[in-house]
Amino acid sequence: MANIEIRRKQELARLRRFALGAQGLLQAAPFGRGLSGARKAIVHMGYVQIDTISVVERAHHHVFRSRIPNFNPQMTDRLLTDRSIFEYWAHAAAFLPMQDYRFSLPYKEALRNGQTHWSQNPDHKLMAEILARIVADGPLRSRDLEPDPDLPQGAAREGWWDWKPAKRALEQLYMHGELMVSAREGFQKTYDLTERVIPADIDTTPPSMHELAEHLLEQQLRCHAFASLKGITYLRRNAELRSAVKGLVEAKLAGGELDRLSLPSGERFICHTGLLDTSPPRAADKLRILSPFDNAVIQRDRLKSIFEYDYQIECYVPAPKREFGYFCLPLLYRDQFVGRVDCKAHRARRELELKALHFGAQKSDEDQLIDAFASAIVEFRDFQNCDTLSLTKVDPAHMRPAIEQAIASS
Repeated sequence: MANIEIRRKQELARLRRFALGAQGLLQAAPFGRGLSGARKAIVHMGYVQIDTISVVERAHHHVFRSRIPNFNPQMTDRLLTDRSIFEYWAHAAAFLPMQDYRFSLPYKEALRNGQTHWSQNPDHKLMAEILARIVADGPLRSRDLEPDPDLPQGAAREGWWDWKPAKRALEQLYMHGELMVSAREGFQKTYDLTERVIPADIDTTPPSMHELAEHLLEQQLRCHAFASLKGITYLRRNAELRSAVKGLVEAKLAGGELDRLSLPSGERFICHTGLLDTSPPRAADKLRILSPFDNAVIQRDRLKSIFEYDYQIECYVPAPKREFGYFCLPLLYRDQFVGRVDCKAHRARRELELKALHFGAQKSDEDQLIDAFASAIVEFRDFQNCDTLSLTKVDPAHMRPAIEQAIASS
């Protein structure tokens, strides 16, 4: 084990490029294109978070698109139906590689045996009824549990369920692992028995705690290049797992398989031995507009420590207290986060509104940054299926004329 102190700006810049390269955010097409590229991307990253906010294209599609140049939202549904991915819980609702299915089993078991809870007082009788219905009649769509919009309010409905309890019971069966999402149409999900969804060649053996710790450690080092103990078990409130990860890391440090990095912020990370002896990827003059739920930014403490970028998604902040806007998207230029843009896609009129564009203090490369932003935002507009762009607010204000001119020329 080597204890390496990161002190100089050049050393921190190299770390940033290692981190971004591992995330697939420096190369033009790091995982390839189309469906095959998306499969490689999610296997490498370990998960893609699902989110329901729709002011711009959904986060899970956005994360793929940031790494797969010609990705389109229909590809996510195809990955699900061809069993390349499955839906479950990582630190939040997510798509995960089907080959990692077995590592979802410990959490499902903890839910089933009451070690942790998904919802209070689950209705086991209703769960049994729904499960029996799916066994007998086949897959069940989530819309089959929704109220009939043509019935008057309060009118009786045919069927053996009441909507809200049945929906909760269905989700409980899904979280327990007895059901899986077998198909999707947007946010309309179809559920089926797990044994009818899992491909025959997938390992369904529950991992030991040591195996799960090994899996999480390698996943984090693969997709982030280096990781903290907190990051390896990000938002996993399992004391036994955290202890297993800590013991595994200490053993690998003692055995010379890992190095420890200390940053000026006081944060400590671990990486594979010899990482800093290699060359990081080059940072091109390209700007990327990322999702607030992108794998590269979701660990906010890590983001602040490595990139000195203090980021918070403000859709959960009361409107009067918002500093940057409801759904600000991080702006990554070269190897640094340089600002954020609050966007809204007005789909009826096919317009992407830039409600607020914020850049930090810039140096002599302001012109190059503006050109890179203009190119990125036009491509992002097309990704939203919009035809026009509108710009409401720019900070600092002096950049507005040049930004508008660059967008018009792109």
